[in-house]
Amino acid sequence: MLTGYVHPDYVQSLAAYGTPRELPRSGGWVLERPIPGTPHRDAMGCYPLFACRDWSGLKADLDDLASDLVSVCLVPDPFGEHTEARLRDCFGDLTVVFKDHYVLDTQRPIPQTVSKSAQRNARAALRRLRVEVCANPSDHLDDWVRLYDVLIERHHLRGMHRFSRAAFRQQMEIPGFVLFRAVSGQDAVGMMAWFVQGDVAYSHLTCMDATGYELRAGYALYWSAVQHFAGTVRWLDFAGSAGTGHDTESGLGEFKRQWASGTRPAYFCGRIFDRDRYDELARAKGAVGTDYFPAYRSGEFSNSPTGKSLTR
Repeated sequence: MLTGYVHPDYVQSLAAYGTPRELPRSGGWVLERPIPGTPHRDAMGCYPLFACRDWSGLKADLDDLASDLVSVCLVPDPFGEHTEARLRDCFGDLTVVFKDHYVLDTQRPIPQTVSKSAQRNARAALRRLRVEVCANPSDHLDDWVRLYDVLIERHHLRGMHRFSRAAFRQQMEIPGFVLFRAVSGQDAVGMMAWFVQGDVAYSHLTCMDATGYELRAGYALYWSAVQHFAGTVRWLDFAGSAGTGHDTESGLGEFKRQWASGTRPAYFCGRIFDRDRYDELARAKGAVGTDYFPAYRSGEFSNSPTGKSLTR
């Protein structure tokens, strides 16, 4: 059964940002988009990860896109069955490590792997909060949207990872979706969404209100998720820190490092199908020489996964 990011309903939940286009050999999906002010089109992977069923078919799928798209960019699943060499062969123009994902191997002893301070903070938070696994996630859509609106305002989110209520409703119905709810009294003050796909549980999104931050609901949610998934899946992927680069010293990166047994690289990949058109569009944009990919979309969004700035 298809679950998580590889399920076709996931790309459909993001259809406001492009037309879903299936890659039939690999079983993945991209979003095809018009390039503003031109008759041309390009494609991007879904936020946060591109997933597919058969990585050996990806190169042929990308070759097929060359006939009618200018370029494609995406972030392959760090747990996908690929190597850096295979990705370079598929994409050719750009394959770089831009972020490390913090991961936990659940076959290692959890009490000895998760940091002592994280466990201590989790126990303290759970004395003031209770964490529930939501049997019917969509029953809690109102709470989720309310809390996610706090995240949007706090981090000035734009672009695809802003999401919509309709997108969240659709995602909550996808097989493999798991929702945790941190409750103070009768009120949800923090929530954490995951997707289970194969032997990996992926941390999808976490959001809290002011009370949740005050009560350190993040510790309660993370510890509850670790306990829930241990023995069920081999790996937990907590994703990386905000932005690009190996920002291990950021607050979010430092927080996630406490839960991890190691890291896995997340690559950013891009391929140019029509070099003359790509260069023409970049010149028209005044973006020749930019580190953003695709160059002609430089500045389209700030704080968005549509493209990537590769500045270190």
